[in-house]
Amino acid sequence: MQNTTMTKHPRVDVADVLRGIAVMGIILLHSIEHFNFYSYPDTAGQSEWLDFSDKAIWDGMFFLFGGKAYAVFALLFGFSFFIQYDNQRLRGKDFRGRFCWRLFLLFLFGNLNASFFTAEVLVLYSLVGFILPLTCRLKDKWLLVLACVLLIQPLPLYYAIRAACDPAFVTPAVPTGHLWAQTFAVQQGGTFWETVRVNLWEGQLASLAWAWDNGRVFQTAALFLFGLLIGRRGLFLKENLKVWNKILCGALVAFFPLYGLGNMLPDFISNPSVLTPLNLVVSSLYKFAFMLVLVSGGLMAFYRTRMQAFMSKIIPYGKMSLTNYITQSIAGAMLYYNWGFSLHDDLGITASLLAGMAFFVLQFSFCKWWMKHHDHGPLEYVWKRATWLKCPVWLRMFLNLII
Repeated sequence: MQNTTMTKHPRVDVADVLRGIAVMGIILLHSIEHFNFYSYPDTAGQSEWLDFSDKAIWDGMFFLFGGKAYAVFALLFGFSFFIQYDNQRLRGKDFRGRFCWRLFLLFLFGNLNASFFTAEVLVLYSLVGFILPLTCRLKDKWLLVLACVLLIQPLPLYYAIRAACDPAFVTPAVPTGHLWAQTFAVQQGGTFWETVRVNLWEGQLASLAWAWDNGRVFQTAALFLFGLLIGRRGLFLKENLKVWNKILCGALVAFFPLYGLGNMLPDFISNPSVLTPLNLVVSSLYKFAFMLVLVSGGLMAFYRTRMQAFMSKIIPYGKMSLTNYITQSIAGAMLYYNWGFSLHDDLGITASLLAGMAFFVLQFSFCKWWMKHHDHGPLEYVWKRATWLKCPVWLRMFLNLII
C-alpha cells in the first residue's frame, strides 16, 4: 500500500461489496421503522402468525443490522478517506484541505437528505469527519490508541463512574422530546413543505442530540479512524486475510459476554444515572464486536469461498451508496408520510420489510444498468466534480487555521 511508484490505488472491490450490504441493511431497517415515523396499523385483529412474523422480523433485523450497518458504513468512510488522501500523496499533493471542502459538500447533501428523513447520518459524518484530516499524519499506534479511547465512550463512562460514586449525580441528557413530537405531528398530518421545514430544523436538532446522547459521535469518530488504519495496513487485500481470522476470533470472544452483560445490567443496577451510560458503553462495544464479525465474515466469504462471483453482483450498488442512501429517504418519506401515500396506517412490520426489499431490488436493478454506462452514480459524480471546484476564500482561511 505504500509503494511510491504507484500513482493511484486500485479500487478494492470487497469494500464496495461491504458498502452495498451495509446500505441494504440500512434501507431494510428504515423500512420497518417507517423512516423514523413510528406509526403502525392496529394489530389487535391480526393473526398470531403475523404477530409472530412482526416480532421476529423486528428483533432479527435489529440484532443483525441495528447499529452495525451504520458502523460498517462509517468504517468504510474512513477507509475511503485513506484511499483519496494517499492517492494525492502519491502525486505529491496534500488532500487534507480538499477533503474539508468535500465534508462541506457532504453537509449540503446531508441537509438535502434531512429534508426528507429526520434520522440521516450524513450531516453527522460531515461534522465528525474533520477528525480525519486532523489526525491522518499521526503514527499508527497513536491512531489506534485514540480510536480505542473514543470507542469505549469516555464521556458516558465518566458519567457512570461519577454516578456510582455520587448517588446525587444525574446523568445529563439533551431534552429532545418536544422536538420529536413536532416532527411526528407534521409527518402525520403536514404538507410536503411543512415536513421539509420541520425536518431541517427540529428534526435535525433532535437527530444530532440523539447521536450525542447515544454515543454515536464518539463511536463514529472511532470507526473513521479504524477505517483509516485499515487502509494504511491494506487489511482489505487478500494477502492480509489472516489478520481477519484473529479479528474474527477476538470479536466472537468479546461479543457474547458483552451482549450477555448488556442484557443483565438492568437486573442488577437500579440507578438510571449509572445504568444508562454504562449500558451505552457496553452496547457500543458489543455492536462494534458484532460489526467486526460481519466484516470479517464478509471478507472471508469473498476471498475464500465460491461466493465471490455472487457477492460481486452488489458492487454497482455499493459504488452508488450516496445516491442509494438519499433516494431511499425520498422514497420512504413519500411512502409513509402524510404528504405522500401515507401508508403508515396500512403497512405493518412484515409488509414494510417486503416493501423495503422490493425497493432494494429496484435500486439494485437501476445501479446495475447505470454502472454499465457510467463510472460513477449520479450524486457520486456531482460530489466528485464539486470536490475539485475552487474552494471559497473564507473556507481556505478557516482550513489553514485548523490543519
